[in-house]
Amino acid sequence: MIGTESRRGHEGAVRMDVVRADVVPADAERPGDARADDAPSAGAASPGTEAATAFADPVSAEAAAIAEAAAIAEAVSAEAAASGLGAEMVRLMRLFAAWTQRAGFECGAADRVLLARLVTCGRCRATDLAADVFLDLSTVSRQVRSLVDRQLVERHPDPEDRRGSLLSATEAGRAAYQSAVRRREAELTRLLEPWPAADRTLLTRLLKRLNDDLVDSTYTSLGTGQHPVGEARQGDLHA
Repeated sequence: MIGTESRRGHEGAVRMDVVRADVVPADAERPGDARADDAPSAGAASPGTEAATAFADPVSAEAAAIAEAAAIAEAVSAEAAASGLGAEMVRLMRLFAAWTQRAGFECGAADRVLLARLVTCGRCRATDLAADVFLDLSTVSRQVRSLVDRQLVERHPDPEDRRGSLLSATEAGRAAYQSAVRRREAELTRLLEPWPAADRTLLTRLLKRLNDDLVDSTYTSLGTGQHPVGEARQGDLHA
């Protein structure tokens, strides 16, 4: 066994010598072996330099420059995407507002947002409602009064605060909200029917991601950090 292993080790060493001879000739000078008087002329590479280059670190200056250029291109691309996306978002909101006006919805956009919160999440205080929809309490209070006057929302005594009240959607409010959702989905179904299924899925996924990021960013800008886990987010409400 010892003799066999010795022969194998010798054969392996011979093969390694052959491989090294193919890369660096036996008579080539290794880096650092050259004498000062043997220094190559300007522009000429010595055999030792070629050998060193063959075993150089793969992360070269050229690769670093390419990576830096790619990072710059990515930043520019994000800026260009933001410009284009912003224009399309404004265009979408304008077109959607025009469509809802033509459709004759009983509830405006602000009403649908408040009803969506009350229908999907149940009773809540006006202060919580304002926080959920990122609006001033005074603004929400005016809208709530209008919804109460139209019997779409009703008030209930707050068991924890006798001076306060809880808000909830009435049956008429739920019906108005559900009607708006059905008509909107019917219109979007008509528009998306010719689209490939993969495009429809991708659009929904990316738009949800954008909405979630906007919600998180809004919570952060308000100084409350990320949205509370388990609670409804504005981006989750189907207004």
